Amino acid sequence: MAEQLKLLRPYLVLLGVVAVARFVQGPLGVPYGRGHHVFSIVTLTAFSCIYYGVFVRRWRGQRLMQAIVLAFVLGVTSQLVILLMTLLSYALSLETYFNHPIALNLRESLAPADLLQATNPEPVALAKAVGNRLGGLIGNSIFAGILGAIGWTLGGLLPEK
Repeated sequence: MAEQLKLLRPYLVLLGVVAVARFVQGPLGVPYGRGHHVFSIVTLTAFSCIYYGVFVRRWRGQRLMQAIVLAFVLGVTSQLVILLMTLLSYALSLETYFNHPIALNLRESLAPADLLQATNPEPVALAKAVGNRLGGLIGNSIFAGILGAIGWTLGGLLPEK
């Protein structure tokens, strides 16, 4: 497992950079609709799961289940960072991209087009936000494992040397 964690170092650095950049966009006044896609933890995780799956198959000789577990760990790590950044947003009483209603999959207060443009959408209760984040922790981690399996399958296309 220690060897697997060494493989994750580049990803963890990128995850830290993306998480901090995403966190500060809201307080810096960038509207969610204009900047939410610029630093996306979910996109970073998805591509990383695929690439890690590809490379551990061909160049590390790992089996399918090892690639799935590695991608699952990437997914869990990402989702824990998202949960922690959401809690930090609430603890500091900041409007960030982590507690925005669209990021929490809550769109009841405004129409989606209006919500993207809204600078101060209706706040979401902490309990509801945490519930949604815990659902993401489970669902997105499983999805990450699936992406790792897809990457491992694609790894067969790479040359051996």
